[in-house]
Amino acid sequence: MSIWKRKPLSQLLNEASESEKGLKKTLTAPGLVALGIGAIIGAGLFSITGLAASMNAGPAITISFLVAAFGCIFAGLCYAEFSSMIPVAGSAYTYSFATMGEFVAWIIGWDLVLEYAVGAATVSISWSRYLGKFLGSYGIHLDESYTLSPFEGGIINLPAVFIVMVMSLILMRGTRESAFINGIIVLLKVTVVLVFIAVGWQYIRPENYTPYIPENTGKFGEFGFSGIIRAAAIVFFAYIGFDAVSTAAQEAKNPKRDMPIGILLSLGICTVLYILFAHVMTGVVNYQAFAGKDGIAPVAIAVEAMGTAGADGMITPAYPWLNNAILLAILGGYASVILVMLMGQSRVFFSMSKDGLMPKVFSEVHSKFRTPAKNNLLFMIIVSLFAAFVPARVVGEMTSIGTLFAFILVCVGVLIMRKKMPEVPRAFRTPLVPFVPIAGIFVCLFMMVFLPLDTWIRLIVWMMIGFDLYLFYGMKNSILNKGQFSLKSYKTVAGSGLGMVLALIVIAFIHHNDPNIDDHFLFYFSLLFAAVHTLIYAYSFKKVR
Repeated sequence: MSIWKRKPLSQLLNEASESEKGLKKTLTAPGLVALGIGAIIGAGLFSITGLAASMNAGPAITISFLVAAFGCIFAGLCYAEFSSMIPVAGSAYTYSFATMGEFVAWIIGWDLVLEYAVGAATVSISWSRYLGKFLGSYGIHLDESYTLSPFEGGIINLPAVFIVMVMSLILMRGTRESAFINGIIVLLKVTVVLVFIAVGWQYIRPENYTPYIPENTGKFGEFGFSGIIRAAAIVFFAYIGFDAVSTAAQEAKNPKRDMPIGILLSLGICTVLYILFAHVMTGVVNYQAFAGKDGIAPVAIAVEAMGTAGADGMITPAYPWLNNAILLAILGGYASVILVMLMGQSRVFFSMSKDGLMPKVFSEVHSKFRTPAKNNLLFMIIVSLFAAFVPARVVGEMTSIGTLFAFILVCVGVLIMRKKMPEVPRAFRTPLVPFVPIAGIFVCLFMMVFLPLDTWIRLIVWMMIGFDLYLFYGMKNSILNKGQFSLKSYKTVAGSGLGMVLALIVIAFIHHNDPNIDDHFLFYFSLLFAAVHTLIYAYSFKKVR
């Protein structure tokens, strides 16, 4: 028995057949492109873009979107082979279990949970800011003490908690969006982008583009070249969802031809829209206006500036009704995104629980609603805590680094599959291997390197917690391995954990030695966390089972 043992493909197909009764092959290239556009244009564009422009790239945020798109293209082509080789509807967790083994599947699954959970928290925080702007236009002003986290001058972000709870309760009851409703929401999101670009273009002020690339402040990642790349890593959050195209391989009529068309064309269209959107946003308002607590709702700031300035310098919006209509459409679209993220996160834990790697409570199905209600309830609490007390910048960057890490593992997976499983039929083959997967690894890792070091610290801490769970629960209850592992497997997991301890210590010291950063709490927490885990992994490494 080994942590590298793969889940048999025949078993996966049987499970899919039993649970899904097979999926009809109905999607053509245009259908896949539409699916991709609907999945890509989401909350990231309307939330994190303003913060990235004000703190990192300035008007050059348009270049950042282009850099992020390249990482998506390479990873998307690798994802397409992953899903077509194993034609089962599911996440990277399922694919990696069948190709790279249980341990790698655990790592990807745990990382996906981070991506979905903090992603939902980021969107809910932005939803809260847009709600405040929308209600404010009608004279209803929310007390900022209850719409901001303690780190932003508030007490608790109650609107963010509210929307997370509502979407979680809907999931518990089993309410699903119909194709018609989902189509309306997609149409709303695309319309908001197009209207924003069309209306805003006439109010662009050229002086707002000077300088186009603001000079670096002397701190790494704040404007200049390093700022553009850091912003690319941050706005990568806006591209989350493009992998929905590749996971639909089982439903494509001609996946070998249509998958690359669906991925590349949807990414291309959305990249053009993103660049135009960011160009208008930073042209209507100076990028510095997106700094602070309102930066998480940049569209609200920009639409307020679309008008003519009076003698007192105050701007009268030219289309006040349009401003509120856009805000209302964004609020509705956000609710859908939060629902999808919470559902994705719960389904990953559901799959891990079914494989014995997580407690059975996560795969228990409610007798009436036929949903993993307890799973949804737990993450309603966890995501609500993130939304209530953690700043938007932190959760946004954690979502991006988690996604980039998952895409790197997918690219690595293609290289491994080509060598270990060359005989398995593939409806779609990633072109130019090994160039494309290696380029995907390099571009995604390049963007990760430019993210703040405190984000790396949080990622490592999260992954170490995952190692703890796998080492002390997952390995003992693994259904595939029947809880029986060789000593070598335990040493591999514990040794990997010790490697993360070393990485945590090194990054914590580098971050602490930056004279521009005050991180005493994070530094000492990292050292204490590393010390405790050194003992845990050293004990696990030596213990003979």
